[in-house]
Amino acid sequence: MTGARFTVVSFHAHPDDEALLTGGTLARAAAEGHRVVLVVATAGEAGLASPLELADLAERRTRELAASAAALGIARVEVLGYRDSRFAEVDLDEAANRVADILRAERADVLTTYDAAGGYGHPDHVQVHRVGRRAAELAGTPVVLEATLDRGLIDRVVRTLRHLSRVVPVPELPDTSRAFTARADLTHEVDVRAHLDAKLAALRAHASQAGGGPRTLALLLRLPKPLARRVLGREWFREVGRRPGEHLDDDIFASLRRSGAWQVPGATLAP
Repeated sequence: MTGARFTVVSFHAHPDDEALLTGGTLARAAAEGHRVVLVVATAGEAGLASPLELADLAERRTRELAASAAALGIARVEVLGYRDSRFAEVDLDEAANRVADILRAERADVLTTYDAAGGYGHPDHVQVHRVGRRAAELAGTPVVLEATLDRGLIDRVVRTLRHLSRVVPVPELPDTSRAFTARADLTHEVDVRAHLDAKLAALRAHASQAGGGPRTLALLLRLPKPLARRVLGREWFREVGRRPGEHLDDDIFASLRRSGAWQVPGATLAP
């Protein structure tokens, strides 16, 4: 690799969120020589599981998270240990200070969180958005990217799935009219097709959430490889404080490079 090396901290609500929304981007950043750190608010103990699996689900999902991180090339994983599906009740500044401590220790250049809707409205995801924004302010992290999906694309996918649901089981389909982010508000569309194998390996690592039935993860893992490249080969972000333009960046460090950010703490020049 030539040019600047940066550090990205990716903040998520539950194990498997990192693979679904940002897996390809994190794998690409790691492969390009950047430091990648993963912070997860909960251990996912309220996730999908049979009654017999619930007792040790947090431990199992933490192990799955470690396997996913290894597949993506992530250098450090921190699980904050908040209660799954109760993270939204946590004091904002208390949680933000914990995340800010990690940002400072890592001298982070980029923090990824979620959009204001928390993607599809899950309270834990909305709290990640709030906590992440506050943590970046406290730590002075220069770039905050909201991991999201192109709402127009999701609308088309949901319409297709509604037709398919007449003949095959599909996950429960939410109202997407206010979910995720309108394309006009996006700043990044990251091509991760070269890192699809790593993203798929990370998704497969979350085996407890990929069992039979109409689960999103299971559905994605059953896609034929050509279709998987189309569905999973790009990831989207909105950069906080930046006005969207016609051109979407294909590099999460683009703003830093344009501003000469290798001259600030946290970034170093590669040999």
